Amino acid sequence: QVQLVESGGGLVQAGGSLRLSCAASGRSFSTYTMGWFRQAPGKEREFVTGISWSGSSPKYADSVKGRFTISRDNAKNTVWLQMNSLKPEDTGVYYCAARNGVIATTTRYDYWGQGTQVTVSS
Repeated sequence: QVQLVESGGGLVQAGGSLRLSCAASGRSFSTYTMGWFRQAPGKEREFVTGISWSGSSPKYADSVKGRFTISRDNAKNTVWLQMNSLKPEDTGVYYCAARNGVIATTTRYDYWGQGTQVTVSS
């Protein structure tokens, strides 16, 4: 069992940056693949980025490549999402998720946080 708590969301102007954190509690965090998803009002939850247990070969949605960076520290049971050059279309609730196995770009993750709101104004 893993509990996930996101933080770091807020309101930012277009072109700005935010850093989201996801703190995990429970056993075996270091063995889980971690992902970030987002959901805009009226839209389905979509994959943003994912990182394997080792931190190697992260995956990114095309819409965020070159602007977002995922990282993790297994000793701190934390995964981060650094978001730069933010755009209004990045607005949504951002969710942290964990799963056993390889990075999945679907919502087939085993554990989810409660989400943190990110709003980018134009």
